[in-house]
Amino acid sequence: MTSPVVLPDGAPAVPAEAAPTPAVQPYNPPAPPPVAPAPSASLYVGELDPTVTEAMLFEIFNMIGPVASIRVCRDAVTRRSLGYAYVNYLNANDGERALEQLNYSLIKGRACRIMWSQRDPALRKTGQGNIFIKNLDEAIDNKALHDTFAAFGNVLSCKVATDDQGRSKGYGFVHYETAEAADNAIKAVNGMLLNDKKVYVGHHISRKERLSKLDEMKSQYTNLYVKNLDTEVSQEEFENLFKQFGNITSAIVQVDEEGKSKGFGFVNFERHEEAQAAVEQLHDSEINGKKLFVTRAQKKAEREEELRKAYESAKMEKLNKYQGVNLYIKNLEDDFDDDKLRAEFEPFGTVTSCKVMRDDKNVSKGFGFVCFTTPDEATKAVAEMNNKMIGTKPLYVSLAQRREVRRQQLESQISQRNQIRMQQAAAAGLPGGFINGPMFYPPAPGFPPQAGRGGMMPGFGMMLPGMPMPPYGAPQAYGVPGYPGGRGGPRRDDPNAMPIPRPAPVPQGAPVRPPNGAARPPAQGPPPPSVPAVPTVTQEQLSSLQPVEQKQLLGEVIYLRISTSHPELAGKITGMLLEMDNNELLHLLENSTAMSAKVNEALAVLQEFKADEPAQ
Repeated sequence: MTSPVVLPDGAPAVPAEAAPTPAVQPYNPPAPPPVAPAPSASLYVGELDPTVTEAMLFEIFNMIGPVASIRVCRDAVTRRSLGYAYVNYLNANDGERALEQLNYSLIKGRACRIMWSQRDPALRKTGQGNIFIKNLDEAIDNKALHDTFAAFGNVLSCKVATDDQGRSKGYGFVHYETAEAADNAIKAVNGMLLNDKKVYVGHHISRKERLSKLDEMKSQYTNLYVKNLDTEVSQEEFENLFKQFGNITSAIVQVDEEGKSKGFGFVNFERHEEAQAAVEQLHDSEINGKKLFVTRAQKKAEREEELRKAYESAKMEKLNKYQGVNLYIKNLEDDFDDDKLRAEFEPFGTVTSCKVMRDDKNVSKGFGFVCFTTPDEATKAVAEMNNKMIGTKPLYVSLAQRREVRRQQLESQISQRNQIRMQQAAAAGLPGGFINGPMFYPPAPGFPPQAGRGGMMPGFGMMLPGMPMPPYGAPQAYGVPGYPGGRGGPRRDDPNAMPIPRPAPVPQGAPVRPPNGAARPPAQGPPPPSVPAVPTVTQEQLSSLQPVEQKQLLGEVIYLRISTSHPELAGKITGMLLEMDNNELLHLLENSTAMSAKVNEALAVLQEFKADEPAQ
C-alpha cells in the first residue's frame, strides 16, 4: 500500500491513482492569418486624344513592364473614344513605375493623366481629400499643379480644367489620399500667390450641394440688377432712388471709358426684405420716361442655364405639337424635289409642310420630311407608303423621332444584341464572350497573371491553354442550326449533355496506342472537313421574330456568306451591311451578284478609311 504524500502544510494528499482523469480537449488548429489583398495592377489613363488606340498605348506602357490588357473606353453606338483607358499590368510594381514615369507625359500632343483605377464608386463620390483651386494662372498645367501640391501629401489625381482648345479655365482639382493632407494644403496655399496671382483653395463641394445652396441664396437675395436706366441718371440719384427701401451697402451705375452711363447698375441691401420691397415697388415703374427693369442679380452661368431651359421647353413644346404627324422618308431618288414628294403623300391627307433635305451644293441627301394635320393621316401614309417602290428604290417611311430618342433605341438594340451574343458564346463554351472587351496580351515567361484591384478578373476574356483565339471583329457564336458554336450545340452546363472526353497529354513523338494496348498504324492525316451548306432566310421566318432577333438572324447568315471569301473582315462588313433595311438584306441573300457588289463597296470603304488613318 502506498503511503500518502504529505503536502508542505502537513495535509495528506489524495493518492495518485485516485485523481480524476481530465477531459480530453479537441484540437483546434490556429486560424490562418488573414491574407492581404493583392496589390493593384490597374491604371486609369485619362485626357487622351480621341485617335489614341490600344496598340499605341501598348507600345508606351509595355516599355515599363509586361502588360496584361488594355482597353480604350468607347461610345456604345459611334465607337468613338471617350478619352480615357484602363491599363492592367501583370505586376503591381510595374504599375507603380508607370505612374511615376509616364504621368503627364505627352501622347499625341496631349498630356495624359494617370492614376490608380478605383472600382468602388462610393470611394470616388465621397469627395474626401478632394480640394478645389481657382484663379489659377493660364501657364499652370496639370504637372505644375501636381508639383505644387505634392508637398502636402500623396496626390491620387490632379487636373486643371481646360476648354475645347486646351486652354486653362483658371481652376482645377487635387485629390489627396487622406483628408489631413487636404486640410494642410488648404491652410498653406489658400490666399497665397501662384505666378503672381492670388489663388483660392478650399474643399471641393459637389454640384448637388452647390445647387442646394444656390436655391437658398435665391430665396434670400439682397443684390439687385437694374437696367433700362436713363443715361442722365447720376450715381447720387441712383442711390437716392433705392434708399427709401432700406440700408444700402453698395450701389453703382456702370459707365463706359468716357464716364457715360451704360444704362444699368447694381444695388445691394442689408436685408432680403428690403431688396424684395424695392423689386415690388420699382419694377416696371417709369423714371424719366423709361420703364425700369429691377430683379434679383444673377451670375452669367445662372442666366445662361435659365435661357437654355427656356429654349429646351419651347423646343419640346414644338416637338410635342408635331408628335405623330411628322414623317421621315428616306431612300429618295436623286431627282426628287419638294413638289414630287408632296404629290406622293397628298392622297393621304392635308400636307402642312414638305421638304427634301439638300447639302450646300443643293444636291439631295436622299431623305426628307412630310407633316400632316392629324395622326390618322400620318398613320395611313406610313402603312401605304413604307417599302413602296418609287423609281428604283423602296421608300422607308416612319414617324420622325428626335435624335436623342433614336440614339436611346439604337443603344438598347445594340445592348440586347451583345447580350444575345454573350449568351451564345457562353452556351457554346467559347472564350472571350464579352463584346468589345479589352485587348489581352500574353504574359511574358515568368510573369503569372495577378488578380487585384482592377487586375484581370477570372472569366473576363481569359484564354484557357490550348483553346483557339477567335478572329477579332467576328461575331462569336452564331445561332444557325447545324453550325458549331450555335444555338443548336450542347450547353457546357447542361447536365444532360454528352461529356466530351479529353485525352491526357502525350509526349511528342510517342506512339499513340488504343485502350487494348495494340499499336495503332500511323495516321494518314485528318479527313477533309465537310462544309455545310449556308442556310437562307425567308420573309416568313423574319416575320415571326422580334425586330432585334431579325437583325441578329440576318447578321448570322450574312456573316457565314462573307466569311468564306473574307474571313478577317467578315465581322466588319457584316456590321456595315446590317445598317440596311431588312428587305434589302433579303434581296442581297437571294441575289449573289448584288451581295458581291455590296461587299466590294464595303471593302472599298474600309480600304479608304485605312488609307486616311494617320500613320501609327
